[in-house]
Amino acid sequence: MGMEFQAVHHVGLVVSDLDRSIYFYHDILGLPFANEPTPWFVGPELERGVGVPGATLRQTCLWVGEHSTMELIEYGNRPADNTTHIPNNFLGAAHVCFKVEDIRAKKAELEAKGVVFYSDVNVVDAGPLAGWRWCYFSDPDGLALELVEVAYYLKDEREAAIASYIATRPKLEDLPTRP
Repeated sequence: MGMEFQAVHHVGLVVSDLDRSIYFYHDILGLPFANEPTPWFVGPELERGVGVPGATLRQTCLWVGEHSTMELIEYGNRPADNTTHIPNNFLGAAHVCFKVEDIRAKKAELEAKGVVFYSDVNVVDAGPLAGWRWCYFSDPDGLALELVEVAYYLKDEREAAIASYIATRPKLEDLPTRP
């Protein structure tokens, strides 16, 4: 077997204004800087590297816990008509979930700083996500973020259910090749 993945190093989000997003992620959420905002990067190597013709971008990374970072990227050549985020149920939509020790306390702390949540804390005590307490909110660009507290994890139940899924899942060749 090949080399194992070690961890998720970072999650990257494209934002409309890096400085405004820094106020939200650093000043309101409290994520410390891993690196200061970069100057604008340009050039053919960047264009090839990110797969975007004419790419210009600047970025910063913020720590999430001890081992993970969140990268915020502002593209200078983002299309002018690209003013809204991808809705949560669209292909390619993503969200970042922050694991917290006490979701109700963190939610109250963020609400006191003006963060608006989609709902109250959702409590799951049955099924594959048993133990989760979760709720969504958005950043200044409308990008979906989530808080989760994992109150408990039913390891034996999950492992048995995963084994059952693997044994009964559809064959790869029977699945559509494109969405």
